[in-house]
Amino acid sequence: MTYCVAAFVDRGIVFASDSRTNAGVDNVAVHKKMHVYEVTGERVVVLLSAGNLASAQKVRSMLRQGAPETTVLGLTSMEDVAHLVGDSLREVVARDGPMLSQQNIDAGCNFIVGGQIAGEAPRLFHVYPQGNFIESSEETRYFQIGETKYGKPIIDRVVQRETPLAEVAKCLLVSFDSTMRSNLSVGLPIDLLAYEADALCVTRVRRFEQDDPFFRDISRIWSAGLRKAFADVPEVNWG
Repeated sequence: MTYCVAAFVDRGIVFASDSRTNAGVDNVAVHKKMHVYEVTGERVVVLLSAGNLASAQKVRSMLRQGAPETTVLGLTSMEDVAHLVGDSLREVVARDGPMLSQQNIDAGCNFIVGGQIAGEAPRLFHVYPQGNFIESSEETRYFQIGETKYGKPIIDRVVQRETPLAEVAKCLLVSFDSTMRSNLSVGLPIDLLAYEADALCVTRVRRFEQDDPFFRDISRIWSAGLRKAFADVPEVNWG
């Protein structure tokens, strides 16, 4: 399992993903789930994936195939990129799905794709295993894929359209800490990228490896804050 999330606010989009693909007592694999397609001054496209790893790899490969104007680096709108991801996913699942289903393996995967292409505003999409997609809106300012439930409450409480990118980035890291404490299938390393609207280049990106002191401090401070907040809640009035 994995956990990926992206939040869209007025000042840009923040993306985060873990790198764990298998989990168990003695079986943990690490694979990068965030991929960036960048042409400085022209476009920044960020792709996050959760689900069947082989299917996700094939989809990423297909995004660069064909005539230049039909690839992720040549399309002229983010919606066209979302269509390309969905169409590629349908093709992969149609080809590999029947064989994999005989082995009780799900060929499907989810993608979050977002960023900005010159000439339009930043946009963010969630592409479903069936290849269709939805776009973020005022009511849906973030998307999660993978192990989503544990990290959702903090995002719901913190992220608003006017929230600064630095605050969104901090919130997503806390979301990861909450998820990792409740589910061993999500773990470090974590990739974090903050895209500033209209920058058309990546300026803020970081990977948090095992035992990263900054992430460890976030986890410690958040845990201490939760315990203090709980202690401040009044006792139940039984009368």
